[in-house]
Amino acid sequence: MPTAARALARPQAPPRLDLDARLALADAAMSVRLDQAAVAFEVNTAHLPGADPVPHIAETAPVPLAPAAAPSPYRTPIADLLHRARQRIEADGWCRDAVFDESGAVCPIRAIRVEAHGDRRLADDACVLLLDRIQADFTWAETIPSWNAAQTSAAPVLLTLDRAAHHARTHNQ
Repeated sequence: MPTAARALARPQAPPRLDLDARLALADAAMSVRLDQAAVAFEVNTAHLPGADPVPHIAETAPVPLAPAAAPSPYRTPIADLLHRARQRIEADGWCRDAVFDESGAVCPIRAIRVEAHGDRRLADDACVLLLDRIQADFTWAETIPSWNAAQTSAAPVLLTLDRAAHHARTHNQ
């Protein structure tokens, strides 16, 4: 019996795709998935009157900035932050039993955190110093929120922030 020599066919590796080809494939795959999602949305919401196939995302209002105030008289970071927090409470209003309320009023901790612009360490240091100043005058106060809740107006809060800022400046904080 004659044997036929057959060359074994080796499986060839798929061709290497360059970046543009891979991006085109990914774009095509995503387009298919988006089309499928749009159809699924239309099917799932067909029974709803006025359903928009592409839901509109409402814009959120930007966080209101405090009005421009006079430059801070303090040059040390914590003193400057406490001064700005005081100005924030004057501008936005003082909140007693919550971090903030629907009118935009803020408590001292919220004012400090907002004015710290994301610098958590600076905000924490300012809160510690503020609590020290509070406890120097109000020995019964255990926390800033408990002291704040006991106040009947913004005046003692603003005065304590002033005193804390002055203390931070005199101690180079």
